[in-house]
Amino acid sequence: MLHPNQFHVNEAWIAFQLNDTPIVTIRDGSFNCVCLMDAASCYIMGHVMVPADQSEPSAREAKRLLRLGWAHKSAYPGKLLVPTGRYQTDLAAEAKRQGIAFVPVPASHLRSFTSDARQEFREFLRGKPR
Repeated sequence: MLHPNQFHVNEAWIAFQLNDTPIVTIRDGSFNCVCLMDAASCYIMGHVMVPADQSEPSAREAKRLLRLGWAHKSAYPGKLLVPTGRYQTDLAAEAKRQGIAFVPVPASHLRSFTSDARQEFREFLRGKPR
């Protein structure tokens, strides 16, 4: 199991899906929210909304997601951690294009980073105050 204290700020970023079930909109359909988080600080640097019928961000969305991280750090990390089997096409290609090592990790090893954000989002969707 990985933990934030194993990383320095901007050493590694994590891409993960924030929502458990698709976010449904009346006008535009259903989406999944893919976030980009710094592994050391667990700070969410940005997100993209991906149509629920797509398995991963498009090339354009992948580029935007990584640019959001760049906007916060003015640099790319050495590694991009992703849940095993996820985001293997366009996000992987864009990470490699930017010189970032694309590292699949079992989802269970990322829970110490993502669980709080996912729980907060669930509560937000349920309308629970903080």
